[in-house]
Amino acid sequence: MAGTSSFVKKLSNSVKKVSESKSSSWWYNHHMRAASRAISQRIPLVDFVLEVRDARIPVSSQYGQLRYFPSSSRNIIILNKMDLASHSKTKEWMAYFKEQNCIPYAVNSHNKDNIKEFLNFLQAKVRDLRRNTHFSNTQTTTVMIVGIPNVGKSAFANSLHQIGRITAAEKGKLKQAKVSPHPGETKDITSLKIASHPNVYILDTPGILPTEIVDIERSSKLALTGAIADSLFDQPELAQYFLSILNLSHEYKRWEKISGESELDEKEDRTMNDHTQDLVVRAVRRALFEEISAFKGNLEDEKDMVQLIEAQFTTLRKVFNVNSDSFEAANSIVATKLINLYRTGRLGHYTLDSLQGM
Repeated sequence: MAGTSSFVKKLSNSVKKVSESKSSSWWYNHHMRAASRAISQRIPLVDFVLEVRDARIPVSSQYGQLRYFPSSSRNIIILNKMDLASHSKTKEWMAYFKEQNCIPYAVNSHNKDNIKEFLNFLQAKVRDLRRNTHFSNTQTTTVMIVGIPNVGKSAFANSLHQIGRITAAEKGKLKQAKVSPHPGETKDITSLKIASHPNVYILDTPGILPTEIVDIERSSKLALTGAIADSLFDQPELAQYFLSILNLSHEYKRWEKISGESELDEKEDRTMNDHTQDLVVRAVRRALFEEISAFKGNLEDEKDMVQLIEAQFTTLRKVFNVNSDSFEAANSIVATKLINLYRTGRLGHYTLDSLQGM
């Protein structure tokens, strides 16, 4: 989209600099290299591979290492974070993957009912495998979870482990995979039991990025969704990219009914430093709706888009009650809060990858 191209270029240039830097301690570091080798060695030995992707970027979050292995009915694409993506777009992507003879499954790792449904689905696959092969009743089924950083692999693994242990009525302290909002936190392959009779274990693996990302759109989407560490980017650049997407979407139109609400009173104003409060989120939505609705420029024109985003930052500094002598510091605070609201779904549900051209 023309209105987002300048922001895409900024982010992709940042990604390129980091990926090409020999001194980078984060991009494809020694942990990723070692994990990449270990995963490649184990994939042929496991019974199922669950490739976890971010439902907001079903193609951009593809795990590249799997292209070296033949596709089979034992590979399942997990579209995680479905609660953060467009529901209608997720259904379209599910249909697309099925047309490609893939097995897709959309999940929200934090929804117990959803995880129970998937566990039943997986156990049915395990039973089919055991009927059609020479498994003995005592053999263990192994399932490897793979994916790029921060698509929710460990949260998904823990949810399967917890639901599976409860279903199997197994007691004792739960062994959990480490979960973090920051990419690259999982360093080792962790084994967790998710079913008994027969035993089923999942292997949670570290997130692996490719050694380089050539596609500038993809690198920007990975940055925005958190697959690449935030510390590598200027936060206002990320926020500007998100606002360009929001401004060209129809999501903001859902907030029309709150646009006429009264301003915050003095008591409410004191809560504005906590951007996670529902009151603050509503104020952010109202402010963004009013700024976009009142704008008379052409959002397909980059200069006009920049003008609108600058106005939105000015308004959001007031909404978030940000007071700073430094213009740059104030914008950084606003950007960090705005990106957090986007990533937690408080500012709408966006699927950034498009089926057009697939």
